[in-house]
Amino acid sequence: MRERKESVMKVGMRRRTTRSGMSGRQLLVMQAAMIGGLAMTLFVKELPGIVRELRIYRMTGGMRANRRYP
Repeated sequence: MRERKESVMKVGMRRRTTRSGMSGRQLLVMQAAMIGGLAMTLFVKELPGIVRELRIYRMTGGMRANRRYP
């Protein structure tokens, strides 16, 4: 007769399960990369308008204009 081997777990030991998917850290890194990419895309898209506003600001005198312009 053959003996059956039974897996006996000791007290305090846990069975390791194989998990598929992402860890929490990987998920956070992925979300940070996505948000960073979106922010960079928005910045690049708005860059011409920002440059235009800075040129207008410099033409009007900037901080030196004081109360010259309302």
